[in-house]
Amino acid sequence: MLRRQFLTGCACCGLLARTPTLFAAAPGPLPARLERPEPGSDEGGLWSLLSREEERLKRSRFLLRDAALNAYVAGLACRLAGEHCPDIRVYIVRSPFFNAAMAPNGMLQVWTGLLLRMENEAQLAAVLGHEIGHYVGRHSLEQLRDAKSRTALGQFLGMALGAAGVGAAGSLAQLALLAGMFAYSREHEREADRIGQELIATAGYPPIEAAKVWQQLVAELKAEAEWSGDASSRSIFFASHPDPEERSQAMADRAATMNGDGGDPASAAYAGQVRGHRRQWLDDELRRRKAGETIALLERLLRQSDDGEMRFFLGEAYRLRAADGDASRALNEYAAAESRADCPAEMFRSRGMLQRQAGDMAAAGTSFRRYLSLRPDADDAEMIRSYLHEGI
Repeated sequence: MLRRQFLTGCACCGLLARTPTLFAAAPGPLPARLERPEPGSDEGGLWSLLSREEERLKRSRFLLRDAALNAYVAGLACRLAGEHCPDIRVYIVRSPFFNAAMAPNGMLQVWTGLLLRMENEAQLAAVLGHEIGHYVGRHSLEQLRDAKSRTALGQFLGMALGAAGVGAAGSLAQLALLAGMFAYSREHEREADRIGQELIATAGYPPIEAAKVWQQLVAELKAEAEWSGDASSRSIFFASHPDPEERSQAMADRAATMNGDGGDPASAAYAGQVRGHRRQWLDDELRRRKAGETIALLERLLRQSDDGEMRFFLGEAYRLRAADGDASRALNEYAAAESRADCPAEMFRSRGMLQRQAGDMAAAGTSFRRYLSLRPDADDAEMIRSYLHEGI
């Protein structure tokens, strides 16, 4: 399980039939399809619990219901899963945290914070392949069998059920709890890494992209620790995982021995799929209030897409962090945003706020008037007009 904090989504594997041009040849064979456990067994009880929660989550307000994006992600998962495709239901969940998790009943959750962080289709395939590795390896069920007693299992199920019934957030909390209780062993994680990397190599993607996923995450966490001064900010994501640097190096070493290094990571194809959602996901990312991680992420994404929208959000990250020198950094990014395509109207409002705080009333007035000319019906338009009426 790849997890940094949170969970949920929308069943769409059946959409694959309507997206025949997404993928080329099928990857190599996986183990035979799994049979549903007997209802009276411990495994069957867990399966039933997860199935009930899945029905609840289908109605969740957190589900991202974009049919095209769901078809794309589900199609990729189905392509990698081969014979297991009919067993897997993909759910895309609006949550700014990096997370993907496969339940033992075939429920695969992918959070938008993860999608935002992927640079190409190959990286997403590596994450999905990793989760499929957990599924075909029956790792969740192995963890259940290793429970020391039925009492421990009963306590776990009671905790999970106790999290239910408290609205949409309760559904997310319950599945997060379930995922956490089935944290995989480090050996399971290594096995899932290997399977995922083999799947993407067979599918024609460069297997080195799997290692890059971890390199990118480590860079974000190091930036956050440097900014906050708190080395303990390494999240629970790594609690049950092998050391991330060691893990990335192991995947890089494995990639050097595998076919497929010259494959196309499908960067443009992936960017086209997520482009329409990027602004909402970046808004959500800012609300996490993890300035170090967010700035490191935005600086990396800028190397792929240096447009007005991305420059604006980097400026916003600096403005909201408000450390020494950040106001100047934000203004520089706003200026860069204005000179590029796709500059959001909100840039002028944010720039006006900083200019107002600095006492540059004439410049603030110019920025606010430009904002109102572009967004006269904005929710905060009256507030901005009041600044102008008051002489800023």
